[in-house]
Amino acid sequence: MTGRLLLKSFTILALTVVATAPLGSHAADVRPIIKAGFDFGGDTVVSVGVTGGGSSSRSIKANDGVFVGGGASILMDSKVLEVELSASYKFFTIHAQNGDIDWNVLPLDALVFYRLPNVRLGGGLTYHLGPTLQGSGAANGLDAKYDDALGFVLQADYVLKNRFNFGARYTNVNYKANSIHTNPAIVATTPATNPKTSGLGFVFSMHF
Repeated sequence: MTGRLLLKSFTILALTVVATAPLGSHAADVRPIIKAGFDFGGDTVVSVGVTGGGSSSRSIKANDGVFVGGGASILMDSKVLEVELSASYKFFTIHAQNGDIDWNVLPLDALVFYRLPNVRLGGGLTYHLGPTLQGSGAANGLDAKYDDALGFVLQADYVLKNRFNFGARYTNVNYKANSIHTNPAIVATTPATNPKTSGLGFVFSMHF
């Protein structure tokens, strides 16, 4: 993944969303935003046996992760249509006594919302950069890298004081592995080659 690819990908998403704006819009209110939340569900990427406080098995699913990020909100002069562009870092970790397994991805979202007095409804494109599964410690050698992938997001938010948004969302992205390595010394499934996120999540965002 390079900065050039990141810029190109985000530009494509931004142009796609702006193209959906009404031709009659001549002004817009542009405000920076921060966002955070967590997602869950989707296909299992890997399952691994862990020890400590009793033996068990834990899994990482394709949509799992806590995310933090920021971007910009563009409210059209009609005050009905809002475009939101953001970049985030999303991560999930399985912790064990002698090693960890990390799942990381960088999502770029370009969403369009229809605004009601205290609600906004919408969705759009999401582009996931560098989905990576990486083991460390005793799990070293267990890893998988996936191609960048394009998908979509559907989202519904409750709007408080025209500044705070509390929402639920559905994310659908299909990943394709470009490299997979296993560690025969640990009890784990082979990482999935084509996992799908297809899961739900909760998100909070704030305008400045």
